[in-house]
Amino acid sequence: MTTSPDRPCGSRLLAALPAGERESLSSLARNVVLPAGTRIFEEGEEADRFWILCSGTVALDIEIPGRGRAVVETIGADGLLGWSWLCPPRQWHLGAETRDAVRAWEFDATAVRTLCAERPALGLALVTLVAETIGERLRATRTRLLDLYGPPTNGPAS
Repeated sequence: MTTSPDRPCGSRLLAALPAGERESLSSLARNVVLPAGTRIFEEGEEADRFWILCSGTVALDIEIPGRGRAVVETIGADGLLGWSWLCPPRQWHLGAETRDAVRAWEFDATAVRTLCAERPALGLALVTLVAETIGERLRATRTRLLDLYGPPTNGPAS
């Protein structure tokens, strides 16, 4: 599965891993296709897997009481979908839904955590990658919520 003929799925993410560990992680991948409009997970549910997107887009959203879901970020090809599988209590912090058809590599979280325990270099690299992803998601969520619910701007001063 590829994002383009000359670029493998997850190439940016996998490049962050030590060379010998890429194959170990990739061996656990399962190819999946998710149709447009598929609800992948909901806030608060058990986070038991994650995905590297090969193509398509996924909207991450947060449930706002009395207002419904607000999209806080959209993830595209080569993006990491899901980090809650690594951090107890291992529950999704956001919801996710495909915007269009998605092809992805799906990973079983338990199998990946077991592999990381056996291969500390892989574990450290994945924790670092997940920490970077968490930071990106927090910044995106903050920006989007400020756009939606922050104080109105009156435009430039005259």
